[in-house]
Amino acid sequence: MKALTWQGRRSVSVEEVPDPVLQKDTDAIVRITSTAICGSDLHLYELLAPFMHKGDVIGHEPMGVVEEVGSGVTNLQKGDRVVIPFSISCGHCFMCSRGLQSQCETEQVRAKGSGAALFGYSELYGSIPGGQAELLRVPHANYGPIKVGMELPDERYLFLSDILPTAWQAVDYAAVPDGGTLAVYGLGPVGQLTARIGKYLGYRVIGIDPVPERRTMAHRHGVETMAYEKTTSDQLRDLTDGRGPDSVVDAVGMEAHGSPVGALAQNVVGVLPEKVAQRLMENAGVDRLAALHGALDSVRRGGTVSLSGVYGGQLSPMPLLRMFDKQIQLRMGQCNVRRWTDQLLPLVEDPADPLGVMDLVTHRVALAEAPEMYEKFQKKEDGCIKVVLQP
Repeated sequence: MKALTWQGRRSVSVEEVPDPVLQKDTDAIVRITSTAICGSDLHLYELLAPFMHKGDVIGHEPMGVVEEVGSGVTNLQKGDRVVIPFSISCGHCFMCSRGLQSQCETEQVRAKGSGAALFGYSELYGSIPGGQAELLRVPHANYGPIKVGMELPDERYLFLSDILPTAWQAVDYAAVPDGGTLAVYGLGPVGQLTARIGKYLGYRVIGIDPVPERRTMAHRHGVETMAYEKTTSDQLRDLTDGRGPDSVVDAVGMEAHGSPVGALAQNVVGVLPEKVAQRLMENAGVDRLAALHGALDSVRRGGTVSLSGVYGGQLSPMPLLRMFDKQIQLRMGQCNVRRWTDQLLPLVEDPADPLGVMDLVTHRVALAEAPEMYEKFQKKEDGCIKVVLQP
């Protein structure tokens, strides 16, 4: 089959790789019909290179049609249309039974001290072949895959794999009070959906991003927007009676703009030998923290900051005195995708499209064009906000 493979820092290519096969009787093989590039994939492209291996198949936002199932799979059959959550979970362990599927005890990557394995996401999360490919092996097929109807286009359902539940969890964790104000740092795909969910739930939403095209998209959905500047926290306070927003979501993560020291650390890591770079990332602070520190600074006293952006540094500095003094609540974590499926599926199937999932994709291309789109997405060229690949 053809698949997008990691070849080195800022280098991916479409190659012929062996077709996946059933390894356990609870596996399924899915033929991918649509798969998206996630902002987190850019971390593999750039920063997480020390944990990648040449030839790794990447991608974790796929959907498609079941080709084959193991003898232990009872709720799927060949021809079923499914969305595949990015995290792999069993559905019955201590963590899964408590709605913490991203911490699944059956699939934890204990060798790296990590939570549940993820599709196509580095040695840190199990080195499981990903979904930017023609075929995908899916473990725990009795639980993980989300079975959907055949009538609606892929884009109605595709984002159930990752970014839509990630955004929903971000807003849930943000604990916005009734009639409150939610600020969203970063209007990439997750930030766009986070802002729309906030509007859908009745909050005042203010989105912050340096890219004009992203602000324009958010504005279409009733979101107030502003460019990211050194004075952003002051501007947010000015808009909220001098207090700051009740809740803030950081939808940016480790590669935030305006973080020169973090950017330097990431560049240093990028040129070190693999094992040295791994040790540095596991034992140092290598995140760009401008968005996170901005969120902590701008949220009102007694407010909540919710992190959906991915961070990778072990010792990234935090303003603990200020956080304690302001009595900030802080929540974060990989999304527990299956926890939110039942709430989100009716919304994506609603003809009114209340979360605007049909107004997110800016580029639809064949899998063969993926390397070009990775570069374009990273550089934010050509108004690129969300890319869907079709194998």
